[in-house]
Amino acid sequence: MAQKLFIGGLSFSTTSDGLRDFFAQCGQVTSASVVTDQFSGRSRGFGFVEMSTAEEAAGALSQLNGRQLDGRQLRVEMAQASGTNAGRSGSFHGGTRGRRW
Repeated sequence: MAQKLFIGGLSFSTTSDGLRDFFAQCGQVTSASVVTDQFSGRSRGFGFVEMSTAEEAAGALSQLNGRQLDGRQLRVEMAQASGTNAGRSGSFHGGTRGRRW
């Protein structure tokens, strides 16, 4: 079963294709995407890579965490399941950040 990885510390020049190519050395990459700002289109410095198996994802984590890509040191972690608020200090409604509605 496919496993998604969170990739932090990306250079602003790193593309989704570059991210895919870099992780392909560890196995089959199902998808790779650099997260961009919706208004400026500029990279937000992180992205996601989905490897075809959990074993390949674990191998990518151990082999590529801390390695350099486009002049920046990567932080590779197993991605959290969507819908969780782990590690977030506020929420959209009623959180301590942002505008009050």
